[in-house]
Amino acid sequence: MSNAKLPTTTTKKAKGDEIVSGGNQDYVTMTIADQMFGIPVLQVQDVLGHQRITRIPLAPPEVAGSLNLRGRIVTAIDVRLRLGLSARPKDKPGMSIVVDLRGELYSLMVDSVGEVLSLSNDDFERNPATLDPRWREVSTGIYRLNGQLMVVLDVPRLLNFTNMEAA
Repeated sequence: MSNAKLPTTTTKKAKGDEIVSGGNQDYVTMTIADQMFGIPVLQVQDVLGHQRITRIPLAPPEVAGSLNLRGRIVTAIDVRLRLGLSARPKDKPGMSIVVDLRGELYSLMVDSVGEVLSLSNDDFERNPATLDPRWREVSTGIYRLNGQLMVVLDVPRLLNFTNMEAA
């Protein structure tokens, strides 16, 4: 399956190399169990179609296995299971968003990948109290988009399995 590269975004550098985006943030959108999620585009390395995954013995259920991406081993995470949702039906192959966390590549397995949205920082809201606690744990906040809620995933917290094991 071909690997799609996402478009790069233009950013300006400010003092201290902090990224300034002129009041907007770009997100790669994805759907998981009919819910829209977003990840900041600058954290995304690649978008992949269905991949062959090798199971890892004794791994947590959320770790679907590993795959080879251009010679690098990538850990595949089933985001549905990580969010406490049921497994994806076998007849729906899904897609993956590859992210880099501290030099390690992770493939976030999702139902589908949408588009890149540029959203105003002014429209960003903290997580509502009614958001599922498991989702709040791995989210930085939300955007309300034309009657639909986009939950912004915090990739480092999504990939932090130590809190889950302690719970």
